[in-house]
Formats: sequence, structure tokens, C-alpha cells
Amino acid sequence: MLKKTLTLAALSAVMISGAAHSASRDYVSIVGSSTVYPFATVVAEQFGRKTAFKTPKVESTGSGGGLKLFCAGIGVQHPDITNASRRIKKSEQEKCAANGISEIIEIKVGYDGIVMANSKKAPTFELSLRDVFLALAKQVPGPDGKLIDNPYKTWKEINPSLPAEKIEVLGPPPTSGTRDAFVELAMEGGAKTFADMKKLRGSKDAAEIKDLMAKLGIPESAFNKKGKKVFKAVAHAMREDGAFIEAGENDNLIVNKLEANPVALGIFGYSFLDQNSDKVHGSLIDGQEPTFENISDGKYPVSRALFFYVKKAHVGKVPGIDGYLAEFTSETAWGEEGYLSDKGLIPMPATERAEFASAAKNLIPMVQLK
Repeated sequence: MLKKTLTLAALSAVMISGAAHSASRDYVSIVGSSTVYPFATVVAEQFGRKTAFKTPKVESTGSGGGLKLFCAGIGVQHPDITNASRRIKKSEQEKCAANGISEIIEIKVGYDGIVMANSKKAPTFELSLRDVFLALAKQVPGPDGKLIDNPYKTWKEINPSLPAEKIEVLGPPPTSGTRDAFVELAMEGGAKTFADMKKLRGSKDAAEIKDLMAKLGIPESAFNKKGKKVFKAVAHAMREDGAFIEAGENDNLIVNKLEANPVALGIFGYSFLDQNSDKVHGSLIDGQEPTFENISDGKYPVSRALFFYVKKAHVGKVPGIDGYLAEFTSETAWGEEGYLSDKGLIPMPATERAEFASAAKNLIPMVQLK
């Protein structure tokens, strides 16, 4: 009797396993960046209306969170596509490969600016990259040039031309591609306005690096590290004393909080500024407004590329992936007069669009990052 029970249990397990293996998904699953989310959602809706396929399911998980889900494995339990407001990292590509995802199609979709905005109930801020760094860095150069814990409480303490308002900035968490791009473009840009910090970033001479670290008051335990690595550690470290507030991946929530608190600033993508221009306005950075034209021309200093990544192994297995790619990379969508530009996407030049449209059509995997 026991043997018969065990046999039936084993047979049942095999049947359940087989059913799970044969189970399929009849819609495209997309995760990732909150910045790319509005564009992906519009394309998904258009694709669902134009074709017989189900409308793809798009979730906003943040770039880092999306890539973690994407790289977890092959199969319908894992997403087919992940959006990213930064390029995939080498470590993420290696994690994908370790889990059997050897062929990834990289599609750059356009450009976006990262804005610091506040409520229209308050005046527009005019900031420099140096102001931004001094306001938000965990440590800043003191009077003698050595790094000290950030002492600034108000904007006016940083720059006499700024208002005497408490520094309060709402921004994304470390898992966000917007956060990655902000620290790289804005925080590093501000840190480089200090001569010793700039030299440290660019130096490859061990003696000079050690001297610069000593001048900046960096502990001797860090002397064996590369100057660029130490520079990034300082430039990327955000305050933890309440001046910078992690507000999650939901950029719409940040916009709502700015309406409720007119003295606060928020960090998010240009598309959210464009969609909420009746509620908030963008700060000038180094004299440049965060406008469509300034971002597309490269004048606005805090701008970045947007991407999405596709598992080639899922194409043909999950219905609709190739059709979604064709819709997203059509001139009707991402072209200069496309419907995505109406949503705030900054189109790529025609040659770049052609290159990535070809990668999507021909399912050309990206190369291994070095």
C-alpha cells in the first residue's frame, strides 16, 4: 500500500511538473524604469488596439529592479522585456548569462533630461551643478579644502542668490536608473568644479593620488584605491540627514508631494515635467532650461539615453514580442513627429533610429560589455 501511494505521488508530481512546463503566457511582460514606463505603456496600448494580440503588461519597478527580474532566467515566469533609464551594467549582463540569457537585444529608444523641479506656487530655481553637489552630497570640501559632513541647511548658505529656504529634495532610490544618471551627470559634474576633486578623478599617478587624498582628508585606508573610484565614492554619496529624501520609484507621487510642499524640489525625468507643466516648473541648471530643444541639442547638462532590453529566447515563444518591437521602433512612434515625442520623449537622430530599428527587426543581440 505504501509503495502504491509513493508511486501515485511520484506520478502526480511528474504530471504537475509537465503541466507547469507546458504552461504558456499569451501576453508580453514588461518591467523596469519608471521613466520609460509612460512611453512603453503608450506603445503597448497602441499595439493592443492595432493587432489581435493582447495588450502587453507593463510594470514600473525601477531600472535596477527590472534588470534583476529580467536576468533571473528564461521562461514565462520571467519578463520578456525590461526598460532602463541607463545602459545595462556589465555585472547585470553577466548575471543574465549565468542564468541562461546569452542573447539580449539592446534598443536605445531616445533621450531624456533629468530635472529638478518645484511647485509653480514658488519661484523657479536657478542652480549650477556646483550648487546641486553642495546641496545634496554627504560630504563636501570645507574652508581648508578637506571633506566635511555637509553643513548646509538652506540654499542661501550655498549661494547668496538662492532663497533662504530649507534644502529639501525628493528623489529616487539607488535602484532607479534616474538616480544612477543623476549622480553621474549632476553630482559628478558639481564635484568636478572643485580643483582637487577634478584632479583626483583624472589622475593615474599613485603619488599624486595619495597627495590629493591627503589634501581632501580622505583616510589612509583608501590610499590603495584608484583616484577615479574614490572620486565617485564621494560624488555619489547622498546626504542622509533629511535634506535628500528617497521618495520611491513613483515619479507621479513626487509631483504630488511638490504641490503639497512648494519649498521642496523633486528629481525626475523630463517627460514627467512635460506632463505636469500645469503644476511644476523645472529649475535652470548652469543657465539652461530643461526644454525639449535644449535636451535634444545637448545644451541641458543633465540628460541621458533611455533603453529597453529583450530576451531573444522569448521571441517566437511568447506571442506579440516582435510586433511590439516593430511598433515601438516605427517612425509613427519614436520618430520626430511620432506620438512618443508628444509624451516627452526626445527622439534620436535618424541614423541612430535606423540602427536600432534594424537591431529590433533582425533580432541582433548586443555585444558583451567590457
